[in-house]
Amino acid sequence: MLEPLYTSEEMKAAEEGHDVATLMERAGRAVAEEALHSFPDARRFALFAGGGANGGDGRIAARILSEEHGLEQVEDKADLVIDAILGTGMRGAPRDDAAATIERINASAAPVLAVDIPSGVDASTGEVEGAAVDADVTVTMHGRKIGLAVGPGRFHAGDVIVVDIGLEPHDTVHGLVTRDILERIPRRRDPVNKYSAGSVLVVGGARGTTGAAALAARAAFRADAGYVAIAAPADALPTLETLVVEAVKRPLDDAAAAAERASALALGPGLGRDEKPLVRKLLSETKLPAVVDADGLYELEPFERDAATVLTPHSGELGRLIGEESKWVDAHRLEALARAVERFRCVVLLKGADTLIGAPGSGVWVVGDNVPSLATAGTGDVLTGVIAAFLAKGMDVREAAAAGALVHRLAAARGPKRGLVAGDVIEALPSCLAPS
Repeated sequence: MLEPLYTSEEMKAAEEGHDVATLMERAGRAVAEEALHSFPDARRFALFAGGGANGGDGRIAARILSEEHGLEQVEDKADLVIDAILGTGMRGAPRDDAAATIERINASAAPVLAVDIPSGVDASTGEVEGAAVDADVTVTMHGRKIGLAVGPGRFHAGDVIVVDIGLEPHDTVHGLVTRDILERIPRRRDPVNKYSAGSVLVVGGARGTTGAAALAARAAFRADAGYVAIAAPADALPTLETLVVEAVKRPLDDAAAAAERASALALGPGLGRDEKPLVRKLLSETKLPAVVDADGLYELEPFERDAATVLTPHSGELGRLIGEESKWVDAHRLEALARAVERFRCVVLLKGADTLIGAPGSGVWVVGDNVPSLATAGTGDVLTGVIAAFLAKGMDVREAAAAGALVHRLAAARGPKRGLVAGDVIEALPSCLAPS
Protein backbone atom coordinates (compact mmCIF):
# COMPACT_ATOMS: atom_id res chain seq x y z
CA MET A 1 0.00 0.00 0.00
CA LEU A 2 2.99 2.30 0.59
CA GLU A 3 6.32 2.63 -1.18
CA PRO A 4 9.01 3.75 1.31
CA LEU A 5 10.14 7.36 1.11
CA TYR A 6 13.57 7.76 2.68
CA THR A 7 15.05 10.63 4.64
CA SER A 8 18.80 11.13 4.65
CA GLU A 9 19.12 9.56 8.09
CA GLU A 10 17.04 6.54 7.09
CA MET A 11 19.33 5.97 4.10
CA LYS A 12 22.37 6.10 6.37
CA ALA A 13 20.76 3.48 8.58
CA ALA A 14 20.02 1.27 5.58
CA GLU A 15 23.67 1.47 4.49
CA GLU A 16 25.14 0.57 7.89
CA GLY A 17 27.23 -2.59 7.84
CA HIS A 18 27.78 -2.51 4.07
CA ASP A 19 31.08 -1.92 2.31
CA VAL A 20 31.05 1.68 1.08
CA ALA A 21 33.30 1.05 -1.90
CA THR A 22 31.06 -1.77 -3.11
CA LEU A 23 27.93 0.36 -2.77
CA MET A 24 29.55 3.23 -4.66
CA GLU A 25 30.65 0.94 -7.49
CA ARG A 26 27.10 -0.38 -7.84
CA ALA A 27 25.65 3.11 -7.68
CA GLY A 28 28.07 4.50 -10.26
CA ARG A 29 27.40 1.63 -12.63
CA ALA A 30 23.65 2.12 -12.25
CA VAL A 31 24.04 5.81 -13.11
CA ALA A 32 26.10 4.97 -16.19
CA GLU A 33 23.60 2.37 -17.37
CA GLU A 34 20.69 4.76 -16.97
CA ALA A 35 22.60 7.49 -18.81
CA LEU A 36 23.05 5.15 -21.76
CA HIS A 37 19.40 4.07 -21.59
CA SER A 38 17.80 7.50 -21.25
CA PHE A 39 20.20 9.35 -23.55
CA PRO A 40 21.30 6.81 -26.17
CA ASP A 41 22.48 9.46 -28.62
CA ALA A 42 24.87 11.13 -26.18
CA ARG A 43 28.52 10.91 -27.23
CA ARG A 44 30.00 13.57 -24.96
CA PHE A 45 29.22 14.26 -21.34
CA ALA A 46 30.18 16.68 -18.61
CA LEU A 47 30.52 15.63 -14.98
CA PHE A 48 30.16 18.06 -12.09
CA ALA A 49 31.12 16.20 -8.94
CA GLY A 50 31.63 17.20 -5.32
CA GLY A 51 34.02 15.69 -2.84
CA GLY A 52 31.62 13.38 -0.98
CA ALA A 53 30.06 10.01 -1.71
CA ASN A 54 27.70 11.57 -4.25
CA GLY A 55 30.68 12.88 -6.18
CA GLY A 56 32.29 9.46 -5.91
CA ASP A 57 29.24 7.84 -7.49
CA GLY A 58 29.46 10.35 -10.32
CA ARG A 59 33.15 9.76 -10.93
CA ILE A 60 32.61 6.01 -11.10
CA ALA A 61 29.82 6.56 -13.63
CA ALA A 62 32.12 8.80 -15.67
CA ARG A 63 34.85 6.15 -15.67
CA ILE A 64 32.44 3.49 -16.91
CA LEU A 65 31.00 5.74 -19.62
CA SER A 66 34.49 6.65 -20.83
CA GLU A 67 36.39 3.40 -20.50
CA GLU A 68 33.68 0.85 -21.27
CA HIS A 69 31.47 2.76 -23.70
CA GLY A 70 33.78 5.24 -25.34
CA LEU A 71 31.96 8.45 -24.42
CA GLU A 72 34.13 11.55 -24.33
CA GLN A 73 34.22 13.56 -21.09
CA VAL A 74 34.10 17.30 -21.88
CA GLU A 75 32.77 20.40 -20.14
CA ASP A 76 31.78 22.31 -23.28
CA LYS A 77 29.32 21.19 -25.94
CA ALA A 78 28.31 18.12 -23.93
CA ASP A 79 25.33 16.00 -24.98
CA LEU A 80 24.64 15.14 -21.32
CA VAL A 81 25.42 16.71 -17.96
CA ILE A 82 25.80 14.55 -14.85
CA ASP A 83 25.08 16.33 -11.57
CA ALA A 84 26.96 14.78 -8.64
CA ILE A 85 27.76 17.91 -6.67
CA LEU A 86 25.71 17.58 -3.49
CA GLY A 87 24.13 14.42 -2.10
CA THR A 88 21.34 13.49 0.27
CA GLY A 89 23.12 14.92 3.30
CA MET A 90 22.84 18.52 2.11
CA ARG A 91 20.94 21.01 4.28
CA GLY A 92 20.14 24.65 3.62
CA ALA A 93 21.34 26.67 0.65
CA PRO A 94 24.39 25.53 -1.35
CA ARG A 95 27.60 27.46 -0.79
CA ASP A 96 28.60 30.09 -3.31
CA ASP A 97 30.90 27.85 -5.36
CA ALA A 98 28.34 25.04 -5.53
CA ALA A 99 25.55 27.51 -6.31
CA ALA A 100 27.57 28.93 -9.19
CA THR A 101 28.11 25.44 -10.60
CA ILE A 102 24.40 24.67 -10.27
CA GLU A 103 23.53 27.82 -12.17
CA ARG A 104 26.03 26.82 -14.86
CA ILE A 105 24.36 23.41 -15.18
CA ASN A 106 20.90 24.96 -15.46
CA ALA A 107 22.15 27.33 -18.15
CA SER A 108 23.39 24.42 -20.25
CA ALA A 109 21.36 23.32 -23.24
CA ALA A 110 22.17 19.68 -22.55
CA PRO A 111 19.86 17.36 -20.62
CA VAL A 112 20.80 16.72 -17.00
CA LEU A 113 21.00 13.46 -15.06
CA ALA A 114 21.17 13.90 -11.29
CA VAL A 115 22.84 11.35 -9.02
CA ASP A 116 20.56 10.36 -6.12
CA ILE A 117 18.99 13.83 -5.74
CA PRO A 118 19.29 17.09 -7.70
CA SER A 119 21.91 19.24 -6.02
CA GLY A 120 20.28 21.93 -3.92
CA VAL A 121 17.23 19.84 -2.95
CA ASP A 122 16.88 18.73 0.66
CA ALA A 123 16.42 14.95 0.42
CA SER A 124 14.54 14.76 3.73
CA THR A 125 12.00 17.54 3.16
CA GLY A 126 11.91 18.55 -0.49
CA GLU A 127 12.78 22.12 0.50
CA VAL A 128 14.94 24.29 -1.77
CA GLU A 129 16.60 27.24 -0.04
CA GLY A 130 18.86 28.41 -2.84
CA ALA A 131 20.02 27.28 -6.27
CA ALA A 132 18.94 23.78 -7.29
CA VAL A 133 19.63 21.68 -10.35
CA ASP A 134 16.76 21.21 -12.79
CA ALA A 135 17.22 17.56 -13.74
CA ASP A 136 15.61 15.67 -16.60
CA VAL A 137 16.29 12.33 -14.91
CA THR A 138 17.27 11.48 -11.34
CA VAL A 139 18.82 8.10 -10.59
CA THR A 140 18.26 7.45 -6.89
CA MET A 141 19.78 4.60 -4.90
CA HIS A 142 17.82 1.88 -3.08
CA GLY A 143 14.63 3.89 -2.52
CA ARG A 144 12.91 7.12 -3.42
CA LYS A 145 13.87 10.04 -1.19
CA ILE A 146 11.07 12.17 0.22
CA GLY A 147 12.64 15.20 -1.44
CA LEU A 148 11.91 13.59 -4.80
CA ALA A 149 8.21 13.22 -3.99
CA VAL A 150 7.44 16.47 -2.12
CA GLY A 151 7.54 19.95 -3.61
CA PRO A 152 9.35 22.03 -4.42
CA GLY A 153 12.06 19.35 -4.70
CA ARG A 154 9.92 17.07 -6.85
CA PHE A 155 9.73 19.74 -9.54
CA HIS A 156 13.52 19.63 -9.92
CA ALA A 157 13.79 15.84 -10.22
CA GLY A 158 12.40 15.03 -13.66
CA ASP A 159 11.84 11.31 -14.18
CA VAL A 160 12.88 9.39 -11.06
CA ILE A 161 14.57 6.01 -11.54
CA VAL A 162 15.02 3.89 -8.40
CA VAL A 163 17.92 1.42 -8.67
CA ASP A 164 18.87 -1.55 -6.51
CA ILE A 165 22.36 -1.39 -4.99
CA GLY A 166 22.01 -4.46 -2.79
CA LEU A 167 20.51 -3.02 0.40
CA GLU A 168 17.77 -4.59 2.47
CA PRO A 169 14.44 -2.75 2.96
CA HIS A 170 14.45 -0.40 5.91
CA ASP A 171 11.64 1.14 7.92
CA THR A 172 10.71 4.69 6.91
CA VAL A 173 8.49 7.30 8.54
CA HIS A 174 6.91 8.49 5.29
CA GLY A 175 5.46 6.59 2.34
CA LEU A 176 4.22 6.99 -1.22
CA VAL A 177 0.67 5.70 -1.71
CA THR A 178 0.38 2.90 -4.27
CA ARG A 179 -2.64 1.52 -6.11
CA ASP A 180 -2.83 -1.34 -3.61
CA ILE A 181 -4.79 1.02 -1.37
CA LEU A 182 -7.75 0.73 -3.75
CA GLU A 183 -8.28 -2.80 -2.45
CA ARG A 184 -9.05 -1.31 0.97
CA ILE A 185 -12.15 0.51 -0.29
CA PRO A 186 -15.16 -1.40 1.11
CA ARG A 187 -17.33 -3.19 -1.45
CA ARG A 188 -21.04 -3.69 -1.24
CA ARG A 189 -21.92 -7.05 0.28
CA ASP A 190 -25.30 -8.70 0.79
CA PRO A 191 -27.45 -7.87 2.61
CA VAL A 192 -27.20 -4.22 1.58
CA ASN A 193 -29.47 -1.22 1.26
CA LYS A 194 -28.91 2.37 0.23
CA TYR A 195 -28.03 3.44 3.77
CA SER A 196 -25.64 0.61 4.57
CA ALA A 197 -23.89 1.23 1.23
CA GLY A 198 -22.90 4.63 2.61
CA SER A 199 -25.03 7.67 3.40
CA VAL A 200 -23.48 11.11 2.84
CA LEU A 201 -24.81 14.51 3.86
CA VAL A 202 -23.31 17.41 1.89
CA VAL A 203 -23.68 20.73 3.70
CA GLY A 204 -23.21 23.70 1.39
CA GLY A 205 -24.53 25.01 -1.89
CA ALA A 206 -25.38 28.65 -1.14
CA ARG A 207 -27.01 30.59 -3.94
CA GLY A 208 -24.36 31.37 -6.56
CA THR A 209 -22.22 28.41 -5.52
CA THR A 210 -24.75 25.59 -5.78
CA GLY A 211 -22.45 23.87 -8.26
CA ALA A 212 -19.91 23.09 -5.53
CA ALA A 213 -22.41 21.13 -3.44
CA ALA A 214 -23.81 19.47 -6.55
CA LEU A 215 -20.35 18.30 -7.62
CA ALA A 216 -19.59 16.89 -4.17
CA ALA A 217 -22.93 15.06 -4.09
CA ARG A 218 -22.54 13.62 -7.59
CA ALA A 219 -18.99 12.52 -6.77
CA ALA A 220 -20.18 10.76 -3.61
CA PHE A 221 -22.72 8.81 -5.66
CA ARG A 222 -20.12 7.89 -8.29
CA ALA A 223 -17.74 6.80 -5.52
CA ASP A 224 -20.40 4.22 -4.64
CA ALA A 225 -22.32 5.88 -1.82
CA GLY A 226 -25.88 4.55 -1.69
CA TYR A 227 -27.63 7.66 -0.38
CA VAL A 228 -26.70 11.34 -0.64
CA ALA A 229 -28.54 14.33 0.77
CA ILE A 230 -27.74 18.02 0.40
CA ALA A 231 -28.51 20.57 3.10
CA ALA A 232 -28.51 24.02 1.52
CA PRO A 233 -30.09 27.46 1.96
CA ALA A 234 -33.78 27.40 1.02
CA ASP A 235 -33.36 29.78 -1.92
CA ALA A 236 -30.78 27.44 -3.49
CA LEU A 237 -32.86 24.26 -3.27
CA PRO A 238 -34.77 24.74 -6.56
CA THR A 239 -31.50 25.00 -8.45
CA LEU A 240 -30.08 21.96 -6.70
CA GLU A 241 -33.22 19.98 -7.63
CA THR A 242 -32.21 20.35 -11.28
CA LEU A 243 -28.48 19.72 -10.78
CA VAL A 244 -28.57 16.47 -8.79
CA VAL A 245 -31.88 14.69 -9.22
CA GLU A 246 -30.74 11.63 -7.25
CA ALA A 247 -29.93 13.52 -4.03
CA VAL A 248 -32.45 14.38 -1.31
CA LYS A 249 -32.61 18.14 -0.63
CA ARG A 250 -33.04 19.63 2.83
CA PRO A 251 -33.04 23.25 4.05
CA LEU A 252 -29.83 24.29 5.74
CA ASP A 253 -31.76 24.85 8.97
CA ASP A 254 -32.51 21.12 9.01
CA ALA A 255 -28.87 20.06 8.59
CA ALA A 256 -28.57 18.69 12.12
CA ALA A 257 -31.72 16.60 11.70
CA ALA A 258 -30.58 15.40 8.26
CA ALA A 259 -27.32 14.27 9.80
CA GLU A 260 -29.20 11.69 11.84
CA ARG A 261 -29.64 9.55 8.72
CA ALA A 262 -26.11 10.06 7.43
CA SER A 263 -22.98 8.03 8.03
CA ALA A 264 -20.58 10.80 6.94
CA LEU A 265 -20.58 14.56 6.46
CA ALA A 266 -19.09 16.72 3.70
CA LEU A 267 -18.95 20.24 5.14
CA GLY A 268 -18.18 23.33 3.16
CA PRO A 269 -18.61 23.05 -0.64
CA GLY A 270 -20.24 26.35 -1.58
CA LEU A 271 -21.44 26.88 1.99
CA GLY A 272 -20.54 30.55 2.30
CA ARG A 273 -18.31 32.13 4.92
CA ASP A 274 -21.19 33.25 7.15
CA GLU A 275 -21.98 29.70 8.30
CA LYS A 276 -19.10 29.21 10.73
CA PRO A 277 -21.48 28.55 13.66
CA LEU A 278 -23.16 25.74 11.71
CA VAL A 279 -19.81 24.11 10.91
CA ARG A 280 -18.84 24.31 14.58
CA LYS A 281 -22.21 22.89 15.65
CA LEU A 282 -22.07 19.91 13.30
CA LEU A 283 -18.47 19.11 14.22
CA SER A 284 -19.11 19.37 17.95
CA GLU A 285 -22.56 17.79 18.20
CA THR A 286 -22.36 14.89 15.74
CA LYS A 287 -20.25 11.76 15.96
CA LEU A 288 -20.15 11.22 12.22
CA PRO A 289 -16.94 11.05 10.18
CA ALA A 290 -16.54 14.39 8.43
CA VAL A 291 -14.65 15.98 5.56
CA VAL A 292 -14.20 19.73 5.92
CA ASP A 293 -13.31 21.71 2.80
CA ALA A 294 -13.61 25.13 1.17
CA ASP A 295 -15.87 27.50 3.14
CA GLY A 296 -15.98 25.01 5.99
CA LEU A 297 -12.30 25.77 6.61
CA TYR A 298 -12.76 29.53 6.79
CA GLU A 299 -11.51 30.81 10.15
CA LEU A 300 -11.82 27.28 11.51
CA GLU A 301 -10.55 26.98 15.06
CA PRO A 302 -9.34 23.80 16.83
CA PHE A 303 -12.22 21.63 17.99
CA GLU A 304 -12.79 18.76 20.40
CA ARG A 305 -13.96 15.75 18.42
CA ASP A 306 -13.65 11.98 18.79
CA ALA A 307 -15.07 11.13 15.36
CA ALA A 308 -12.87 10.77 12.28
CA THR A 309 -12.21 14.13 10.63
CA VAL A 310 -10.36 15.14 7.47
CA LEU A 311 -9.46 18.72 6.57
CA THR A 312 -8.68 19.17 2.86
CA PRO A 313 -7.07 22.59 2.35
CA HIS A 314 -5.02 23.86 -0.55
CA SER A 315 -1.88 25.82 0.34
CA GLY A 316 -3.71 29.15 0.70
CA GLU A 317 -6.31 27.67 3.03
CA LEU A 318 -3.74 25.80 5.07
CA GLY A 319 -1.67 28.97 5.33
CA ARG A 320 -4.61 30.81 6.85
CA LEU A 321 -5.18 27.97 9.31
CA ILE A 322 -1.62 28.21 10.65
CA GLY A 323 -0.94 31.92 10.14
CA GLU A 324 1.40 31.72 7.15
CA GLU A 325 1.37 32.92 3.54
CA SER A 326 0.64 30.37 0.81
CA LYS A 327 4.14 30.88 -0.64
CA TRP A 328 5.64 29.80 2.67
CA VAL A 329 3.44 26.69 2.69
CA ASP A 330 4.52 25.81 -0.85
CA ALA A 331 8.17 26.11 0.18
CA HIS A 332 7.82 24.13 3.45
CA ARG A 333 5.06 21.64 2.77
CA LEU A 334 6.03 18.99 5.31
CA GLU A 335 6.48 21.52 8.09
CA ALA A 336 3.23 23.30 7.22
CA LEU A 337 1.31 20.05 7.24
CA ALA A 338 2.82 19.00 10.57
CA ARG A 339 1.79 22.28 12.13
CA ALA A 340 -1.80 21.90 10.91
CA VAL A 341 -2.00 18.32 12.18
CA GLU A 342 -0.64 19.39 15.54
CA ARG A 343 -3.10 22.28 15.79
CA PHE A 344 -6.26 20.41 14.81
CA ARG A 345 -5.33 16.88 15.95
CA CYS A 346 -6.97 15.21 12.97
CA VAL A 347 -6.10 14.01 9.48
CA VAL A 348 -5.09 16.87 7.19
CA LEU A 349 -4.85 16.46 3.41
CA LEU A 350 -2.80 19.22 1.80
CA LYS A 351 -3.79 19.42 -1.85
CA GLY A 352 -1.30 20.01 -4.64
CA ALA A 353 0.74 18.27 -7.29
CA ASP A 354 2.08 16.30 -4.33
CA THR A 355 -0.97 15.68 -2.17
CA LEU A 356 0.21 15.12 1.40
CA ILE A 357 -1.78 13.33 4.10
CA GLY A 358 -0.79 13.77 7.71
CA ALA A 359 -2.24 12.28 10.90
CA PRO A 360 -1.43 12.77 14.59
CA GLY A 361 1.56 10.71 15.67
CA SER A 362 2.24 9.36 12.17
CA GLY A 363 4.40 10.02 9.14
CA VAL A 364 3.20 11.61 5.94
CA TRP A 365 1.62 9.73 3.06
CA VAL A 366 2.20 11.19 -0.38
CA VAL A 367 -0.05 10.77 -3.41
CA GLY A 368 2.43 11.65 -6.06
CA ASP A 369 1.18 11.09 -9.61
CA ASN A 370 0.51 14.65 -10.72
CA VAL A 371 -2.30 15.28 -13.22
CA PRO A 372 -1.96 18.92 -14.33
CA SER A 373 -5.46 18.95 -15.81
CA LEU A 374 -6.87 18.73 -12.26
CA ALA A 375 -6.04 22.41 -11.81
CA THR A 376 -9.57 23.50 -12.71
CA ALA A 377 -12.57 24.78 -10.80
CA GLY A 378 -14.68 22.24 -8.95
CA THR A 379 -12.26 19.34 -8.75
CA GLY A 380 -11.69 20.00 -5.05
CA ASP A 381 -15.42 19.58 -4.46
CA VAL A 382 -15.23 16.26 -6.29
CA LEU A 383 -12.44 15.10 -3.98
CA THR A 384 -14.54 16.06 -0.95
CA GLY A 385 -17.42 13.94 -2.17
CA VAL A 386 -15.20 10.93 -2.88
CA ILE A 387 -13.58 10.98 0.56
CA ALA A 388 -16.98 11.43 2.22
CA ALA A 389 -18.31 8.38 0.37
CA PHE A 390 -15.37 6.25 1.51
CA LEU A 391 -15.81 7.42 5.11
CA ALA A 392 -19.52 6.64 4.91
CA LYS A 393 -18.61 3.08 3.98
CA GLY A 394 -16.61 2.74 7.19
CA MET A 395 -13.13 3.12 5.77
CA ASP A 396 -10.23 4.09 8.04
CA VAL A 397 -9.94 7.86 8.00
CA ARG A 398 -6.38 8.21 6.71
CA GLU A 399 -6.87 5.42 4.19
CA ALA A 400 -10.10 7.07 3.00
CA ALA A 401 -8.26 10.35 2.42
CA ALA A 402 -5.39 8.65 0.59
CA ALA A 403 -7.61 6.38 -1.51
CA GLY A 404 -9.84 9.34 -2.35
CA ALA A 405 -6.89 11.40 -3.54
CA LEU A 406 -5.57 8.53 -5.66
CA VAL A 407 -8.93 7.66 -7.25
CA HIS A 408 -9.45 11.37 -7.94
CA ARG A 409 -6.19 11.49 -9.90
CA LEU A 410 -6.82 8.26 -11.74
CA ALA A 411 -10.22 9.55 -12.84
CA ALA A 412 -8.74 12.83 -14.03
CA ALA A 413 -6.07 10.96 -15.99
CA ARG A 414 -8.84 9.24 -17.97
CA GLY A 415 -10.24 12.56 -19.09
CA PRO A 416 -8.96 15.01 -21.70
CA LYS A 417 -5.51 16.44 -21.09
CA ARG A 418 -6.80 19.85 -22.10
CA GLY A 419 -10.22 21.24 -21.31
CA LEU A 420 -10.97 18.85 -18.43
CA VAL A 421 -13.90 19.91 -16.25
CA ALA A 422 -14.89 18.57 -12.85
CA GLY A 423 -17.79 16.63 -14.32
CA ASP A 424 -15.36 14.61 -16.46
CA VAL A 425 -13.64 13.44 -13.28
CA ILE A 426 -16.94 12.43 -11.71
CA GLU A 427 -18.02 10.31 -14.67
CA ALA A 428 -14.72 8.43 -14.69
CA LEU A 429 -14.81 7.56 -10.97
CA PRO A 430 -16.62 4.19 -11.17
CA SER A 431 -14.13 2.78 -13.66
CA CYS A 432 -11.24 3.68 -11.34
CA LEU A 433 -12.49 1.77 -8.33
CA ALA A 434 -10.86 -1.63 -7.91
CA PRO A 435 -13.07 -4.49 -9.13
CA SER A 436 -15.08 -6.39 -6.55
